[in-house]
Amino acid sequence: MDRLLAVTNATAGGGEDEAVEAALQVLRQTHDVEVAACKDVDELPALLADRDGRPLVVFGGDGSLHAVATVLQTEGWLADTLVALVPLGTGNDFARTLDLPLDPTEAARGVASAEERRIDLLVGDDGEVVVNAVHIGVGVDAAEEAADLKPRYGRFGYVLGAARAGFVSKGLRLRVVVDDVVVATGGHHVFQVAVGNGRFVGGGTPIAPDADPCDGLVDVVLSYALAPAKRFAYAFGVRMGRHGLRQDVQTYRGQRVTVTGPPFGWNVDGELHGPDTRRSWTVHAGALRFLAPSGAASEADETTDR
Repeated sequence: MDRLLAVTNATAGGGEDEAVEAALQVLRQTHDVEVAACKDVDELPALLADRDGRPLVVFGGDGSLHAVATVLQTEGWLADTLVALVPLGTGNDFARTLDLPLDPTEAARGVASAEERRIDLLVGDDGEVVVNAVHIGVGVDAAEEAADLKPRYGRFGYVLGAARAGFVSKGLRLRVVVDDVVVATGGHHVFQVAVGNGRFVGGGTPIAPDADPCDGLVDVVLSYALAPAKRFAYAFGVRMGRHGLRQDVQTYRGQRVTVTGPPFGWNVDGELHGPDTRRSWTVHAGALRFLAPSGAASEADETTDR
């Protein structure tokens, strides 16, 4: 692994450019590094086609890792491509799940001692890829509220967006099926449906605190906390990672999740999509060959064929 292809954001500026350069200097101490600077996700297929067997080092957050994984899945390149991550996003939630260093320079230093882990991916019936999490309901409303706040407040913008959304979200009558078992009939409003491959959303909120992205399953969280007081209590519980103890919260694990109902939006790895009336995702166990420093991803299995 003496050659690397670093995938960076060509439109970044200021402090992010400085962080990228510092991390690249660290990588170049031990590797031959070529930089593929991407201006737009439409450029990714052509850039990654030139990887020539080199591991990819993605500079960015959940959205950047999502974009790369999507191209690898779509083009059929997952099986022969190793991927590492240097966190540069606002939330870096998947990096938190894997216990990666959030400092870009430290993350780059860890690439030299990285070991391969097999990371699960969620893939929709239409090919949509989920690396970290997908959620419906208040999480979508929170992301919409936070969109204008993140540039100014950074990670705290997620918190402000979630606080605003908690007062305005009305819930949705959704039917949810996990591995052919109906866990929500659509007869009652659901405040939130969260499907976690990773544990965190919104810059460190443990929405699925027991999720393990290497176990071949996703954690599904349903919240029915609709009354104002219950919404507040649920939000506090989520921040503490203790919402699963509430009577108005149900949790499940499975390999396939289907949600149907009136038109709804969904948040995939921090990006908003929709509306639609039906979405379905299936776990592709161990699909992503991920490089993590020794000691990171402590709950991940050792590299195995699944």
